[in-house]
Amino acid sequence: MKKIPTLFLRDPDNRKRLLPEVHPGCGWVLAGEGVATRKYDGTCVLLDEAGVWWARREVRPGRTRPPGYRAVMTDEVTGKTVGWEPIAQSSYARYHAEALESDRRAFKPGTHELIGEKINGNPESVRGHALVAHAEADRFDVPTDFATLRDWLLAHPHYEGIVWHHPDGRRAKLKHRDFALSPTDAPILMM
Repeated sequence: MKKIPTLFLRDPDNRKRLLPEVHPGCGWVLAGEGVATRKYDGTCVLLDEAGVWWARREVRPGRTRPPGYRAVMTDEVTGKTVGWEPIAQSSYARYHAEALESDRRAFKPGTHELIGEKINGNPESVRGHALVAHAEADRFDVPTDFATLRDWLLAHPHYEGIVWHHPDGRRAKLKHRDFALSPTDAPILMM
């Protein structure tokens, strides 16, 4: 699990705003080399190859890491470390168990989004709790220029955003909230 870069650069004077400049290393999206999928609004969990479930966990600088924590990377800007903790000790453990109980299929190893009534205020509007495999998320044909992508995302407020997947494993993302700002925080449009 690596932090997924946002497709467009952020304004250094207002990190909530995006600039119409492509993030270095994400030009492949505009070249049409990846597949766009829906970004669900929940919490990320992982089923490893040994059949063990893990919950994504962010640890702030100076805080104690939970027992069994597996650090993946530390953000150089914020100092936060992102990694995995055993799902059983996660605050989402009971909702994860409910999702497994209600869906008896055999899950494949990989990352999944845990969504539901007790997750992030249930923006996905599901009953109970469910797991959505990131590899099986809804796929879209979306525009790739700044202004048209902005319009597309604003026309789909029920999607958290889009994640593009390159065949070699690279990813890029764009969230609805990157564009859904007040008029004074609106993204800069340069034509």
